[in-house]
Amino acid sequence: MEESAQHDRNTVALEEADPLRSPSPRISVSEFSCHCCYDTLVNPTTLNCGHSFCRHCLALWWASSRKTECPECREKWEGFPRVNILLRDAIEKLFPDAIRMRFEDIQQNSDIVQSLAAFQKYGNDQAPLATNTGRANPQRGGGFFSGVLTALTGVAVVLLVYHWSSRESEHDLLVHKAVAKWTAEEVVLWLEQLGPWASLYRDRFLSERVNGRLLLTLTEEEFSRVPYSIENSSHRRAILLELERVKALGVKPPQNLWEYKAVNPGRSLFLLYALKNSPRLGLLYLYLFDYTDTFLPFIHTICPLQEEAAGDDIITRLLDLREPTWKQWQGLLVKCSLLPYQLVAEFAWGWLEAHYWTSRFLIADAVLLSVLELSSFWRAWSRSELKTVPQRMWSHFWKVSTQGLFVAMFWPLIPQFVCNCLFYWALYFNPIINIDLVVKEVRRLETQVL
Repeated sequence: MEESAQHDRNTVALEEADPLRSPSPRISVSEFSCHCCYDTLVNPTTLNCGHSFCRHCLALWWASSRKTECPECREKWEGFPRVNILLRDAIEKLFPDAIRMRFEDIQQNSDIVQSLAAFQKYGNDQAPLATNTGRANPQRGGGFFSGVLTALTGVAVVLLVYHWSSRESEHDLLVHKAVAKWTAEEVVLWLEQLGPWASLYRDRFLSERVNGRLLLTLTEEEFSRVPYSIENSSHRRAILLELERVKALGVKPPQNLWEYKAVNPGRSLFLLYALKNSPRLGLLYLYLFDYTDTFLPFIHTICPLQEEAAGDDIITRLLDLREPTWKQWQGLLVKCSLLPYQLVAEFAWGWLEAHYWTSRFLIADAVLLSVLELSSFWRAWSRSELKTVPQRMWSHFWKVSTQGLFVAMFWPLIPQFVCNCLFYWALYFNPIINIDLVVKEVRRLETQVL
């Protein structure tokens, strides 16, 4: 009786709202019922097949069956189902009392609340390319974009083969060979790598046939006299500083990125992945465990002093590193907090002359990673999930620290061939992968706006 009375009241309300339509067939609440619970639709969700269900009914069905298919016709849905806004607004206007009572019942049911939360989390993890069958085309823009990725992959393969076959073997010769066994040509190669200015003295060293043994005996006074005649005091100082490092190590110390990788294959692989996955923690590791050899060159490259910026080149400026000033620390901390990948881009920009293609790949990758990081922060802000950020940061810190400790323990045991494969993959192929991730993120934002 109560249901019949409620039905009559709803029908009369429709007639009063629009008397011109009263002669037409009356709208019944049963016409807006869910085929799962057979009650009035609440947050109606329409699937690809056209059937609509209460969102909590669909969540309960998915939680119990773990099937992405229609509960009625068993047709699989594509993407993640969304609420049919037009149908929802119409039902709430037609039957406000019934909808209000159903909302109260749903909020008091803990099983339904948990199922809805799990269903929404599943949807957030999917990140579909298209979320609405009426507006989406899964093949949209695929042809041109896949061609671009194929071309970039080909370029990366060529660069990989080039570095692997030629340049690395050239640098390995000096960083692994004892200085006492250097030939005159190898001494000149070492001298030229100090900077463009060193080419002024190339012929003088060759004419005197200065080999490794003779190089170790030379002093500042001899460099200033004939036949070397290095009159520029800054040039003499740079040569002597590097010569002291050679005497202390017994071999040529790394002076660029490829030589550092040749001497420290496992550590360079670890740092490459650390600066990509967690740049803030990567810089903290450099500060705590590799301050002199890596952190100081890094901070002097991205935050140079004014007198350093006017120097000859980056290698000359990094031969005699001083403790960073407060201004340099301030610039580093601000950039590390807001845009950490910008630090990687600035570091690669500083080495642009020494590593032409590699620096460009690093800069492009840093820009793409910055876009992905900003989009993740925007997603947390738009979904009002800022309260979960500290917990996510802690879980990320624990995950990255555990993985980093594991890699740091075993990198001396990783074969050189494996290090090379993983290193070049992260260096040249990750930017290509990140391009695809950025495009997917842009498309996801477009579907949300629509």
